[in-house]
Amino acid sequence: MTTDPIADMFVRIMNASAKQHEKVDIPSSKVKIEIAKILREEGYIINFKNMDNRKQGLLRLYLKYLANGKSAVLGLRRISKSSLRVYKGYQDMPKTVGGLGVTIVSTSKGMLTDKRARKEKVGGEIIGCVW
Repeated sequence: MTTDPIADMFVRIMNASAKQHEKVDIPSSKVKIEIAKILREEGYIINFKNMDNRKQGLLRLYLKYLANGKSAVLGLRRISKSSLRVYKGYQDMPKTVGGLGVTIVSTSKGMLTDKRARKEKVGGEIIGCVW
């Protein structure tokens, strides 16, 4: 059992990308599915599939690679942890790598990117950053 399932998801993605795997399997949850949707919309993964394995389910992410063979995901970082939650208003929302990356935010309107949270003027818990 992992104490931080989202951090585990990020580590699995980075490890699979480093080994240039085509796909990575992660135990499924509603939060992880929402994060996968954001990763797909922002172009960091090709697609994902939620599969049933008679337990909690399995989330399969199909990783994206650039023409030079490098992963589309250069880095993932967990910001808000179970030991220290980080909340920000929409005015104080951090930009990842000077706006080139994406910050994932859990808001009252669901999981949003930092850009969309600023546009909708809603703050929330900073889940992590992708670049």
